Amino acid sequence: MSENNIVTAEGTKWSDLWKKEDWLAVWIGFIIIGLGIVGVHTGLFDFSALKFSTFNIWEALTPEQLEKGKVVPFLSQFTSAFWGKLSLTFIVLTLLFSVGAKLQGNTFRKYIPAFVVLFLLAIMVRLISAEYTLNRYLEWAFWALIVGLLVSNTVGVPDWLKHAVKTEFYIKIGLVVMGFSVLFSNIAKFGLYGLGIAWFVTPIVIIFMWYFGTKILKLDNKPLVITLSTATSVCGTSAAIAVGAASRAKKTDLSMAVSVSIIFTVLMMVFEPVIISWIGLTPIMGGSLIGGTVDSTGAVVVAGTTLGSEAQTAAVLVKSIQNILIGFIAFAVAIFFATNVYQTKQEGSKVTAAEIWYRFPKFIIGFFIASLAASFIFLPIIGSDEVSVINKVLDQYKNWAFVLAFTSIGLDTNFREIWKQLEGGKVLWLYLVGQIFNIVLTFVAVWVLLSGVIFPIPSLE
Repeated sequence: MSENNIVTAEGTKWSDLWKKEDWLAVWIGFIIIGLGIVGVHTGLFDFSALKFSTFNIWEALTPEQLEKGKVVPFLSQFTSAFWGKLSLTFIVLTLLFSVGAKLQGNTFRKYIPAFVVLFLLAIMVRLISAEYTLNRYLEWAFWALIVGLLVSNTVGVPDWLKHAVKTEFYIKIGLVVMGFSVLFSNIAKFGLYGLGIAWFVTPIVIIFMWYFGTKILKLDNKPLVITLSTATSVCGTSAAIAVGAASRAKKTDLSMAVSVSIIFTVLMMVFEPVIISWIGLTPIMGGSLIGGTVDSTGAVVVAGTTLGSEAQTAAVLVKSIQNILIGFIAFAVAIFFATNVYQTKQEGSKVTAAEIWYRFPKFIIGFFIASLAASFIFLPIIGSDEVSVINKVLDQYKNWAFVLAFTSIGLDTNFREIWKQLEGGKVLWLYLVGQIFNIVLTFVAVWVLLSGVIFPIPSLE
């Protein structure tokens, strides 16, 4: 969002609580979380039917190949149960999102037909990204962007479909739901070791990339710089989504940051374990290095697994601890951009507390409330097993919201805009230099904490 779109706090009204996108995203996110908790905990109804309809990992296999893994032939997943879950998922999402759109000034007559088509495109994305090979190496976000871009850059996006292209709305709802899965208890599993690797390195990398991008490369697009910096240092797509919303980045900024992150994540997922094995790092050191430097959580699991079970555990724990920072970083970015980047340029002007509150993305509040509730209320009361089951249900809604969001980004973007975002290759230089710095600094932290020279090596059994 440009500076010209920033308005003053004088327009704040009580009706914002049920008319503004940020607040509506919080309430809808809380409704979804509440349904998940009640449904799983009480068992009053089969809430599993309301899950994100499962697209099994599929591939054209022989019977002998099928016995060796969990992948299934493509057509075998289209059972009556599948169509039932898909239909119910569509009804639930249509109800929630159409009411939200209505409260923002849209109409059911315009929004629902457009959402039906957007939902069909999202189904296509899920089917493509569930293919065995594509699922292993490329995130769903990549295919959502591609499908949307193909439509927008070929046949074009008709005006009637644009009523459902609400990127920020879907993103914010997904982030509020995601907050419930960010458990502070993960810190205890790896103690100060994980904190030292994940929380010490990450802020330094963000600050370094911000300075390098704005002062050395002189990139004027500050939302893109901070979004790409966070995607590089934290966890790729999820971090880019959160910080992109907090900094009010344009859709093209977010698509660029995610695209660059995904491309290099694939390369790092393949080659980083090879290099780690070649230099002879222990499994716990190698896994921790992967967890701290590979952007995507899914890619972290794949890369860590190639080094063994201990490396996989270390990689996942470091990445999980790192993911807890998403909310804090988004909060800090929102404050920084509200008080500095988007501050009015008039001489002697000062941003008041009311102005900061008006500009502050309210979905971050929802994210933190969900995270704190899961960590300090529900986890002690119902236990980690049941919270885990709840999160498996909620993750499906989060995935739907994000797939719809990234498909919308593609529909709202053209290749010429993406090319302009590269700014003569500066964006690629920002990522490459930042990621190299991230790898070096993470390696130093891993060696200091886990080599056994200075501190005792922890057990992950």
